[in-house]
Order: sequence, then C-alpha cells, then structure tokens
Amino acid sequence: MVKIGDIELGEFPILLAPMEDVSDPPFRKICKRFGVDLMYTEFISSEGLIRDAVKSTKKLDIFNFERPIGVQIFGGNEDSMKRAVEIVSEVKPDIIDINFGCPVKKVTCKGAGAGILQDIPKMVKLTKSIVNSTSIPVTVKTRLGWDEKSMYIVEVAEKLQDVGIKAISIHGRTRKQMYKGCANWTLIEKTKENPRLNIPVFGNGDVFSAHDVKEKKDLSNVDGVMIGRGSIGNPWIFNEINSYIKNGILPPPPTIKERIDVVKEHLDLSIKWKGEKLGVLEMRRHYTNYFKGFKGIKNFRIKLVTSNNVDEISDTLQEIDDHFN
Repeated sequence: MVKIGDIELGEFPILLAPMEDVSDPPFRKICKRFGVDLMYTEFISSEGLIRDAVKSTKKLDIFNFERPIGVQIFGGNEDSMKRAVEIVSEVKPDIIDINFGCPVKKVTCKGAGAGILQDIPKMVKLTKSIVNSTSIPVTVKTRLGWDEKSMYIVEVAEKLQDVGIKAISIHGRTRKQMYKGCANWTLIEKTKENPRLNIPVFGNGDVFSAHDVKEKKDLSNVDGVMIGRGSIGNPWIFNEINSYIKNGILPPPPTIKERIDVVKEHLDLSIKWKGEKLGVLEMRRHYTNYFKGFKGIKNFRIKLVTSNNVDEISDTLQEIDDHFN
C-alpha cells in the first residue's frame, strides 16, 4: 500500500499532474470519475496568494469529492511561501505540494519552480521551513536538475526526505530540456533504488498510454506514475491504466458518442466555474485530444477551437455526432 503520511493511495496510484489552466475543478471532477487516485490543483503563486490576487485565490477551490487532493504552490521567497502555506491550510487540503519543476522563464528567473535547482541548499532550506510550518503532509514535484551537468536528483531526493517531505514526483527531464527530447527514467529508477530513500517516488514524463505506464513501472519500480499532458482531453487514460495494470486488459476505447457527452459535461462545468468567456476559451486545449484519431475530424475541430459561444460549440458537437453515427 502506497501512503503519503496517513493517506492511503492503493497499490500503484496514478496521479494527475498540476497543470496551469488544465487541472482545474471541472477537469479534476471528470478525471476522478475515470479513476485517478490523487490530484493536485493548478500551481499557485505564493506571491499571488499573499496579495489576495483573484487568479491565485480562485485556484484554492477544492471539493470533498476530489479527496485526497493536494494544493501546489510555488515561489522563491521563504517568508512568502510560509505565509502562503497558512492561507492554503485554511481550505484544508490533504497535501501541500511544492513546485520545484516548472521550467517557464518567468517563474525560474525569480528562483522559483525549476529555477531553484540552481541552488540546492536554498531548495532544501525552503522545503524544511515549509514542512516545519504545517501539520499537513508536504510533497515535492521537481526535475532531474537544472541541466545535464547538474542532475543530482538522487541526492536531492534524499536531502528533501531528510527535512520531512512525504513523497516526491520526478519529471525525467532537466529544466534546460523543457519538454524536448525523451524523459530519462533511468535516473528516476536510481532515485527509487536509493536504499536510504523510504518515501514514495512517483515518475513523470512521456506517459501517454496504459502501455507507457506498464513499461515505466517495470523499468523503474516507481511507486506510482504522474500523468500530465497525456491526460489532456483524455480522462479515460486513468481507467485504461487501472484496468491494464490490474488485469492486463485494455477496455474498449470510448465511442464518439461517449466523447461528445464528456466534452459537453466538461464545457458545462468549465462555464459554471469560470464564466462563459473564459470557460469556452480554456476548453480549446482539450478538443484535439478528445477527438484524436477520427478521420475527417479536422474541420470540426477547427470550428470547436474558433467558436466563441456555447451555441456554436453545441451545434458543432451535434454535427460531429451526425457525421460519425
């Protein structure tokens, strides 16, 4: 049984990665229904939280049906991060996760996200301070290192464990790689094999199917897998993984009708949570994958990603239904 603190996650948990403008409550609700074991919020700026910025505080919306749920925060200032933890604690998440992995320049240039990988002592000190400031289990999501010359993840994971984190999720790339090249699961495996490490290690990177998960599981012996981009417009992946890992059987792929129904639900939830303008806009990133692999879908997909109101989208979804059924 894999546990984070006292939270039981099953024998081989599958996690939904924190993704900006993706892993919001509407998408999380759908992923939960399809069998994800643990989810995290979108990453939240500590500076935004302590300044009561609407965009940051809105991301603290969590619901009982999502539990266990983790809130992920990022920042490079110790005092700001501790104050952010106080604010986060008020919504009573099951886990607080520290983002030490975001490679985006506007984050890293402030010494936050993957930027802190250039200063491991600061990374450890900041983590220790956060762990000591809360009774909620603290986890970390990070990368192998800043670049190919500083891939110290085996040692870093051990140091972070020693200051009190309860689990670590590792993306198998450096910050310099961004999302290019192949994820290096060999170093994730070495981290897991460290005899001094006894916290759960979750692998992340290049996981787009149940077969990928099985391969990574067998290769690295990780305690679970975190899925990011592979879940966008594809919440069925969690059900597929669970079935394949437990029974060696892949369930049939969702039909076009099933896909349309989920898109409608997702869109409706998105609009209710964000309002029509933003809800419609942020759904666009999901449509390609929702209908991936269907010959002749391109023109319909173009309509979906260029439509600005719900009626247009509903009409297009009906056209897709008529065309393929």
